[in-house]
Amino acid sequence: MKRLFLIRHAKSSWEYPDFDDFDRPLNKRGKKDAPAMAGRLSALKIRPELIVASPAKRAKKTAMQMAKGTGYNKKDIRYYDGLYMGPLTYHLNLIENQFKDVDTLFLVGHNYTITELAEYLSGTYLENVPTCGVVAIEYDGKNGFQGKAGRGKLLFFDFPKNRS
Repeated sequence: MKRLFLIRHAKSSWEYPDFDDFDRPLNKRGKKDAPAMAGRLSALKIRPELIVASPAKRAKKTAMQMAKGTGYNKKDIRYYDGLYMGPLTYHLNLIENQFKDVDTLFLVGHNYTITELAEYLSGTYLENVPTCGVVAIEYDGKNGFQGKAGRGKLLFFDFPKNRS
């Protein structure tokens, strides 16, 4: 059984218009939402075996909060340049390669790719994964989704403003 948690970075700040997009930090809400969402995952007893993330500042900070809140060593987070603005195929290949070694993977990245990945892999229309949203997808067997659309089972879709 393989479980994938697609996590969109928390809300970022636009306070400094001179900052490059890559360097935008989390804003006040993002700094609150990331630990809260990590807490929800922890309450469900979800522990990643590996966290991979975009190296953009807002994604790094979100990944670190996810690690802290779920008991994962933040020094073990792996950053991949291709998770920042890389194509869907890059993300799919990275996920598939990681599933060779782990069963529970957190991927922290950016929209629109997080939404596209979630829809592609689960076969479920989600419209938009909001900032700090988490989409959990499960696969039967040992090899993940094997590059095929719609093979994953959507376990849940949660986000900070979800009150259910």
